[in-house]
Amino acid sequence: MPCPLPAAAPDPPPIADHTQPVTVTLRPLDRPAAVEPMWRDLEERADGSFFLSWLWVGTWLHHRPPGSAPHLLVARRGEQVVGLAVLCRRTLWRFALLRTRCWLLHESGDPVFDRLFVEYNGILADRRCADAVLAASFGWLSRHLPGFDDMLLAGLDAAAEAAARRAAGDAGLAVRLHHADAAQWVDLAGLRGSEDYRATLGKNTRAALKRALRLYGERGPVTFRTAATAAEALADFAALEPLHQASWVARGQAGAFANPAFRPFHRDLIAAGVPTGLVRLCRVDAGDRAIGFLYNFVWRGRVMNYQGGFAYEADNRLKPGLVSHVLAIEDTLARGEGVYDFMSTPAGHKPLLSNGGQPMNWLAAGPDRLGRRVEERLCHLRARLKALLRRPPRPRLVLSGDAS
Repeated sequence: MPCPLPAAAPDPPPIADHTQPVTVTLRPLDRPAAVEPMWRDLEERADGSFFLSWLWVGTWLHHRPPGSAPHLLVARRGEQVVGLAVLCRRTLWRFALLRTRCWLLHESGDPVFDRLFVEYNGILADRRCADAVLAASFGWLSRHLPGFDDMLLAGLDAAAEAAARRAAGDAGLAVRLHHADAAQWVDLAGLRGSEDYRATLGKNTRAALKRALRLYGERGPVTFRTAATAAEALADFAALEPLHQASWVARGQAGAFANPAFRPFHRDLIAAGVPTGLVRLCRVDAGDRAIGFLYNFVWRGRVMNYQGGFAYEADNRLKPGLVSHVLAIEDTLARGEGVYDFMSTPAGHKPLLSNGGQPMNWLAAGPDRLGRRVEERLCHLRARLKALLRRPPRPRLVLSGDAS
């Protein structure tokens, strides 16, 4: 049965006088659990993403590696907390030569642990004064953050990126685009009433989907279900792993589960998130065999696809990823939810299934020092070298009479 979009949170108490400035403090975060009541209270007054929810942030803090030195940023207007974020301090070595003192927003600085990948990142801000909170927070960080060469801002949403760039520019910091990406999604609002998502797809995509469903149907019914309990979801997560790893290893890459932090972090996230409806594990079967698993987050009417595992076969007419995502999108529509979000790194079928999107960028901001300029030059040279190595060889001109 379709479920309505989440009810709006009750109106919060009136905010402090808007003429009062937003003040910002930063202090070591010695007892993360003590932050939970304050974070959850602000979460109800904020429009932050799933990655700024206490479910994600609290689990991340619990699993963070040693040496990450978390600090809590608190923005207040009067006595009321209107902004929160966690920053970690870490010294990184670049190219084994350059010592870089970094502050990171909702990342630890451990390159392996941070492959958990935060997206739609930013400052958790009271929706009634979000612009002022973002401006004050990034402005304070740009001017007063102690002893740093780089402030690393991962996976920023559009509002946070704009505020960070503006504040860094005002403070005279150099901003470098560390990594450019984009998020793509399916906006289902326009389909209310018709309920026919497949009709919006391109002709070739519809044909490929229809053929795959017919071939899978020869094995038995094609069924879609979501895990009803945490135990069932954890079993699906375990079954997702070998399918995910097999496809990534076949492409010469490690896969998410090669990260030793990945499995324990997400087992805790799933165990806590499934009972509250914030985490959703989906399974697609053809007959008695699973062909796909989807690991999704659900946040205020937005379903976010975080990970998947699909049973690929030699017959490329069988498209387990395409079938699984289309069935999940139709389930999202039937539940009355508004968006199915593929998140970052558009690839494969994602552009074919999406009808909306936005940039998602990773920034580095810091003082314009010699070490930073050397690092930027080395990064540029490395990128050029990678591009040259990926470039296919130029075809050789074969002259008449050349027998080779």
